[in-house]
Amino acid sequence: MTGTPLRVGLIGYGLAGSVFHAPLIAATEGLALDTVVTSNPERQEQARAEFPDVRVAGTPEELFDRADALDLIVIASPNKTHVPLATTALKAGLPVVVDKPVAGTAAEARELAALAEERGLLLSVFQNRRWDNDFLTLRKLVEDGALGEVWRFESRFERWRPQPKGGWRESGDPAEIGGLLYDLGSHVVDQALVLFGPVTEVYAEAVVRRAGAETDDDTFIALTHASGVRSHLYVSSTTAQLGPRFRVLGSRAGYVKHGLDPQEAALREGLRPGPAWGAEPEALWGRIGAGQSPLTGGGDPVPTLRGDYPAYYAAVAAALAGDGPNPVTALEAASALDVLEAARRSAHEKVTVTL
Repeated sequence: MTGTPLRVGLIGYGLAGSVFHAPLIAATEGLALDTVVTSNPERQEQARAEFPDVRVAGTPEELFDRADALDLIVIASPNKTHVPLATTALKAGLPVVVDKPVAGTAAEARELAALAEERGLLLSVFQNRRWDNDFLTLRKLVEDGALGEVWRFESRFERWRPQPKGGWRESGDPAEIGGLLYDLGSHVVDQALVLFGPVTEVYAEAVVRRAGAETDDDTFIALTHASGVRSHLYVSSTTAQLGPRFRVLGSRAGYVKHGLDPQEAALREGLRPGPAWGAEPEALWGRIGAGQSPLTGGGDPVPTLRGDYPAYYAAVAAALAGDGPNPVTALEAASALDVLEAARRSAHEKVTVTL
């Protein structure tokens, strides 16, 4: 990609902004991190230290006052701010990337999508785990027919955090859009929809287990896809023994994969995309087979494809240049929110919800 890089304004420099968005933007050809917005003095200094050429603004209003000097807005601030900030950016004539979940409801996501279409602007949702190493590997296995007809998809995003960390992500205030259902649930539901298509029925259990916790920290979602696949999705902060990240059962074979994609850990450690980015050791490869236990070495090892978070922003840059599609549309995100809203209702009312 040639020409002057697109100038990016990043709103939010907490976990999402500092660990994911800023490093990936800075590593993308055709994009330049122009401005970081954070009111926190320590995070302001952190941004200046990590990106010496970056401008720092204390409020989104300061950023939008310079709207004419920017080419893209990235919103990595708390969930409750996503819709108002994205609306302001779109009305200012700027394309937008929004961290997941794009909104608290599917209706809000569709309203944002309609506004972006009306203005002829890109609106993309950062569903980075479509570029996890294990997901890319599983997607290829499914597309290649290596499992036969897939019958059941089990996906786990589990952690052992017996003490609540606090903050808006664990707030019980519905306005904050916190809790695991909308946090990690946004990832596992999105992955299930990408792999196996639309959902017809949703059943969920959402539990608050930890003393002092205000919102769900141990959640299970069961999906029936129109294709006939059943997805069983687990997100938890209270798992003392972690299960497999994926267990996928088909008419020909099953695939079992343990461990998390290494990219988040690498970014947290200050590593940046390069030649060996996203690779994992052979010892962590998943296994495929039938009638065998991967725990005893059964099945055949499947080389894990490299994780590729940089591909998301490369696709955004290409889309803005007219050279490719939006990597994750707001309407796709709205479909995932339909499922999450149904899951919340199912867990609350103890019913199975038909979509």
